[in-house]
Amino acid sequence: MSSEILKIAEDSARGGFFLISGSILSTIISAIASIVIARLLGPGLYGQYALALVVPQILFLFADLGINQGLIKFSASLRTNGETGRITQLIKYGMLLKALIGTIIFIVNFAFADYFATILLSRPDIGPYIRIASIAIIFQIIFTTATSAFVGLDKTEYNALTTNMQAVAKAIVSVALVLLGLSVAGAVMGYVASYIIAAIVGTGMLFLLLKKHLKAENRSNFGHELKILISYGIPLYMSVLLVGFIPSYQNLILAMFTSDTDIGNLKAATNFITLITLVSTPIVTALLPAFSKLNTTSNGKTNDFFKLANKYTTLLILPIAVLIMIFSNEIVQIIYGSTYQSASLFLLMYCPVYFLVGIGYLTLNSLFNGLGETRIVLKTTLINVSTFIILAPLLARIYGVPGLIVAFLVSHAVGTVYEAYMARTKFKIEFAIKQPIIKIYLVSIVSSVPAILLLQLSTLPKLFSVAIGGLLYLFTYTTLIPLTKIVTLLELEKATQIVQKIKFLNKVIKPLIRYQKRILGTLQF
Repeated sequence: MSSEILKIAEDSARGGFFLISGSILSTIISAIASIVIARLLGPGLYGQYALALVVPQILFLFADLGINQGLIKFSASLRTNGETGRITQLIKYGMLLKALIGTIIFIVNFAFADYFATILLSRPDIGPYIRIASIAIIFQIIFTTATSAFVGLDKTEYNALTTNMQAVAKAIVSVALVLLGLSVAGAVMGYVASYIIAAIVGTGMLFLLLKKHLKAENRSNFGHELKILISYGIPLYMSVLLVGFIPSYQNLILAMFTSDTDIGNLKAATNFITLITLVSTPIVTALLPAFSKLNTTSNGKTNDFFKLANKYTTLLILPIAVLIMIFSNEIVQIIYGSTYQSASLFLLMYCPVYFLVGIGYLTLNSLFNGLGETRIVLKTTLINVSTFIILAPLLARIYGVPGLIVAFLVSHAVGTVYEAYMARTKFKIEFAIKQPIIKIYLVSIVSSVPAILLLQLSTLPKLFSVAIGGLLYLFTYTTLIPLTKIVTLLELEKATQIVQKIKFLNKVIKPLIRYQKRILGTLQF
């Protein structure tokens, strides 16, 4: 592993840690706040609150133009090239353009709030709430732009801090205003206030971070910089819109060919997929600036880093998916009860999409985005969406929800295979399928045997069976990784070097690395 790749790996590990921890913490805070607000308002008023946010959240999707990912990519690559003055200009121009777009969308939402409430939502009485919620659009745009800039600047701790500040502000202000008797309006005001606070704090921290670059600022052309951002971001923007169409299309298919009970079971199942996305999404985000620091002419380094990133992403994500599959029935019954009879089957069927991780399901998008090949990402999305549009009604009509899930799996498999083909042919990317990826799959599956036996033989309550079985799986998995030489002593030494700068992560990972070193040391005798 070259010193350059090692440094990029350190930055990625550090970035991924803060993004994952920040994402998990903000999700927990938001979930608790939502539960408290739901209990205070009751189902009827809480439903009005949820509907009041629908239109602003939909309109918010049209505001990005792919600029956020462009800021991540170019902030990382320009910093690597020493062009720090351009970074300041790029972020400033990107922020101004997005704020302008946000203002236009805010005006549209504010002016037509009553129309949206009556025509789109069939709730004319929530027009005032939609009007209040529209204020959040501008500040949410500024907030997300700042957090994206932090990722590109390898300051993901600021991203995590700002994200958690937004979640905390929303929880405190919303609950306080509801308790003061403002009901739905108070909850919506709290939602707006959280983005105002986070946007102000985020841009303030970003300004201080860039302050040292302002004196040496390069006076680049406004139009030129925006052209670079938009030409890079438009394919990604179109991809987001296409992917955003899928949930609505899926709901239409479900309504036509399945029962309300099956839809409820599917919704319950997909809620658990969030557990994986809490880890996978930050990894994908952290890898974008990493690949941006490499360029298309350094194919050897790009390939070496990709193999490293893909291997460790597979090592992390695959066991999580297998664990959820093993305990799908128990998890559903613990959380939702025995009435959700089909949810465990649907959850079991959904998880195999993460079995594509070994051929780049999560890493290839970051590779192409980092190298500026956003058109490949758009083509992949088109293939994915087109396949799903064709297969979903055909399979759902015959097999119901399982057919829809199969269409989802096939569409993602086809898209991933296309990306893998493009990576292999255009960038000479290698996937190391035989060594060590296939071993990771085998170890992930073999490690499930003790946990499955425990489930079959144990008379313990389900919660204890899941806890003990999960620990048993992780212990077996952790032990088999060095026994099968998926990792080497040299890799463990490098891993120690990578995580030692992150104090909390080092405390957690160091005993694990020490344990695996002992196993590898024993094998050498």
